[in-house]
Amino acid sequence: MASLVQQLLKKNIIDKEKATSLEFEIKNSGRKEEEVILEKKIVSEISLFNLKSENLRILLREVSPEDVPLKILEIIPEESAKYYQMIPIGRKGDTLEVGMVYPEDLKAQEALKFLTRQEKVAYQVFLITPTTLDNLLKQYRTLKKEVSKALEELEEEIKVEKVRPVGAAEVERLVEEAPISKVVAVILRHAVEGKASDIHIEPTRDKLRVRFRLDGVLHSSLLLPMKIHQAVLARVKILSNLKIDEMRVPQDGRFSTKFDGKDIDFRVSTFPTTQGEKVVLRVLDPTTGLLEMEQLGLAGRNLKVIKEAIEKPYGMILATGPTGSGKTTTLYAIMRILNEEGVNVVSLEDPVEYYMEGVNQSQTRPDIGYTFATGLRSIVRQDPDIIMVGEIRDEETAFLATHAALTGHLVLSTLHTNNAIGTIPRLIDLGVKPYLIPPTVNISLAQRLVRKLCPECKKKVKPATKIRDLILAELDAIPSSAKGDLKIPKDLTIFEPVGCKKCRFEGYSGRIAVFEVLAMTDSLADLILKEPSEVKILEEAKNQGMITMKQDGILKVLDGITSIEEVLRVAEEK
Repeated sequence: MASLVQQLLKKNIIDKEKATSLEFEIKNSGRKEEEVILEKKIVSEISLFNLKSENLRILLREVSPEDVPLKILEIIPEESAKYYQMIPIGRKGDTLEVGMVYPEDLKAQEALKFLTRQEKVAYQVFLITPTTLDNLLKQYRTLKKEVSKALEELEEEIKVEKVRPVGAAEVERLVEEAPISKVVAVILRHAVEGKASDIHIEPTRDKLRVRFRLDGVLHSSLLLPMKIHQAVLARVKILSNLKIDEMRVPQDGRFSTKFDGKDIDFRVSTFPTTQGEKVVLRVLDPTTGLLEMEQLGLAGRNLKVIKEAIEKPYGMILATGPTGSGKTTTLYAIMRILNEEGVNVVSLEDPVEYYMEGVNQSQTRPDIGYTFATGLRSIVRQDPDIIMVGEIRDEETAFLATHAALTGHLVLSTLHTNNAIGTIPRLIDLGVKPYLIPPTVNISLAQRLVRKLCPECKKKVKPATKIRDLILAELDAIPSSAKGDLKIPKDLTIFEPVGCKKCRFEGYSGRIAVFEVLAMTDSLADLILKEPSEVKILEEAKNQGMITMKQDGILKVLDGITSIEEVLRVAEEK
């Protein structure tokens, strides 16, 4: 392969004498030939790299910084990107697209092989110019730049005052100073603007790591020096009214602040670890948390059954699923419908996630004996029409909630079970007498969250034979009463993620729930009194037309809302 100097000579851009001079300088300086040629301003950077692209037969790519998402950048650490002059620029399925200034460099090739092997991805190399690389490297520093500036200010103050941030008094003084406040404010703002649901600030052996959770996945966003750990933590504790000097036991709190004129709540939880205290902040944006029922993913038979249950004057509506599956958000959506002038709605939560106008919301405090059970005893004396109990987790709460439903109240609550049919056995495990369940439980709904396909870039494809057979088998199993106008096309198509600027090249944007809703019927009531096993309840669920979470997910796949991979990830039977 001819050198770039020889290529320039061949194209008559330089003469033989100039070529000899350049080759001599390259050899003796030990620098790359591209650097020497560009320094001499013989040709423009783009012209030189077009020539190099031709020479290496590798496509030259122009990439804007905003086109490259943070998640992709994480695959190649910043230090490696600088050292080997290579950077991730995109991802298509399991193939990582990597921009390299020197793809011919064997050491860079070996490093790339190692890094992609670690991530279990294939890679495709593109040529990029040094300017493109420099612009992309700034992406690593978008959040870091603002934080670094604040840290520099902090260092200056420490030097001037000759104070080290170690003692409790110094920490307390330090957290009130502008630089640390600025560090925390920048982290919070980036989380809100990036639509993160959680912020993790966690000490490691030598760094303080900041991670954001986006659409259910944690991403590393920032590494801070460990010496500011106490100051950052103390700033968060001051904001959320927690004890600064208490580091041995977990603490919970919350605070509210405005971003672009919008009130955002942060729920704070501290936790002692071997490396020091970790803090997690849940970002509670009322505009994303208080949704209409259709926005949650409820449709067809599921929506109809829930609306019928809401119209009943008393009984229990139970939402089940693991932590973080959106149960509370669903109960809030139901409360929004029930929250009218003529009714008294009282909630007992741990903690209160979103403030709702017109609802009397109360937060439990187990540390002083104010639990769900003790709170429920008081609530029934508050003349409520509708009661929302955050979770039924013990026998006493289950007993009180059941009796509240029996005595003319509509009770909304959550349980931890794997599916809707598991609710009945779970209530029996919690000591509720089987004969009390039919007159109290109106419906049980189970849910999981799946990521929504980005509407801008999702691609219509024909499913593989195995996937097609799986979809058809599940559709065939949907009870005829729930199928409605469902027509299965002969030429079955689904959508898959691609990735674009809008979705940060994830292929997904936002989340939606998949549901299954079990209603109380006369035949189910008989079954509970005779043989309330999950197998028998499942048979009855099918008879009443219940759609499983997996089937609901597949209907959403056919509608182009999510991908089959997402549905199988959350709803596949283990």
